[in-house]
Amino acid sequence: MQSREILASSAIALARAIRERRVTSAEVVRVHVERVRKVNPAVNAVVRDRFDDALREARAADEKTASVHADDLPVFHGVPCTIKEAFAFEGMPNTSGLWARRDVLASKDATVVERMRGAGAIPLGVTNVSELCMWFESTNKVWGRTSNAYDPRRTAGGSSGGEGAIVGAGASPIGLGSDVGGSIRMPAFFNGVFGHKATGGIVPSTGNHPPALHDVQRFVTCGPLTRRAEDLMPMLRVVAGPDGVEENCTACDLRDPASVDLRSLTVFSVERGPGRVEPALLEAQRAAARALADRGARVERREIRGLARSFEIWSAMLNEGRRGKSSFRELMAAGGRFDPWREIARFPLGRSRYTLPGLLLSVFEELPDRWPARARALTAMGRELRAELANVLGDRGVMLYPSFPRIAPRHNTPLLAPFQFAYTAIFNVMEMPSTQVPLGLDRRGLPIGVQVAAVQRADHLTIAVAMELERVFGGWRAPAQFA
Repeated sequence: MQSREILASSAIALARAIRERRVTSAEVVRVHVERVRKVNPAVNAVVRDRFDDALREARAADEKTASVHADDLPVFHGVPCTIKEAFAFEGMPNTSGLWARRDVLASKDATVVERMRGAGAIPLGVTNVSELCMWFESTNKVWGRTSNAYDPRRTAGGSSGGEGAIVGAGASPIGLGSDVGGSIRMPAFFNGVFGHKATGGIVPSTGNHPPALHDVQRFVTCGPLTRRAEDLMPMLRVVAGPDGVEENCTACDLRDPASVDLRSLTVFSVERGPGRVEPALLEAQRAAARALADRGARVERREIRGLARSFEIWSAMLNEGRRGKSSFRELMAAGGRFDPWREIARFPLGRSRYTLPGLLLSVFEELPDRWPARARALTAMGRELRAELANVLGDRGVMLYPSFPRIAPRHNTPLLAPFQFAYTAIFNVMEMPSTQVPLGLDRRGLPIGVQVAAVQRADHLTIAVAMELERVFGGWRAPAQFA
């Protein structure tokens, strides 16, 4: 395989080529290491690499290839990947972007990291995040800011922004992220790749920082960002399932996307949510709906009025789910002293070790507790919305919905419209699977896309639609700036 083919292939295709000895793991890893070295100065996605260890592990993988029957090799044998820095990864930083944790190194692997490595994947390094994974721009006082793979003036998204940028730049075929409000899907959307938020509660977040407790474990989902859609389900199968630690993680029978007959599906295209969507994104969504109709799916335009309250519902249900434990302010303190008002006063002087979004969240997080009756009403509204969506979609329906109301915005501008992440966040508290699908580039060369949602435990439906839309629209396209 030539370098260009290696950098365009799926992880599944690379693993197949390694098993069939058409290429070595050492060569595949070397090509991706060189790509990281080329693109990372522009995007600042990989914040700590382990290239020497990765190359050594690749050589060991090649020795195993020569001594073990191909059918006995794991699914991602010898394939490089990247890991979100918020996951514990033995010997690597696990700061989650918080200055107070700047010297923290993980002593063992998070469950999903252990499972990926057990499946044969070889991590190249860890990638940048937003501070404590609670903002949709990946910038912090430990590692700095990550930029978009297609335009360095624009955001890579968050909190898995480093994963989105490095996969989007073509330097990693698959990446491991986590998502409580869109933290997989927004970076995937902004950087033109695939991202999947699984059904709530089927992938454990054990070893992720900050930790998910109580019902929030069903809202936080760890999972894949990939440059090719065919890697989504194999990667989900690797990381899914109870680990005996997380109390709310349950088993799930993950069905085969190849078994889905598009002619049996009803596609509900929902365009209206909490705010205006850019016309180019609506047109892309309509084009996706037409493409699915051409392949035999029944397409219906639908309005779901409850989605207009997405941010309020997400906030109320998340607050209820944590049961008063592990406030964001306590996490920011990291066992020390933390006065958000003092830090806000220090911020304009450049003397704070915290980011402005983190400081504002630590102040505003108490608001739901001040109006408990309103919070209860919003939580009830969320349960009604969940029932409505389940009734509309049924077992054979999928929903097309904007991944975000704007194409990747410029750095810092999300602060002017801080609640737009509600387009993705609502599916976390609905506990529904949702797949971000790239649909090409706009006239400026920036990624456009759409998310596909379905009822709980129908992950195979959203991934099947993603795979079909990839065939029609081409999926990920390498950024021109790194050509």
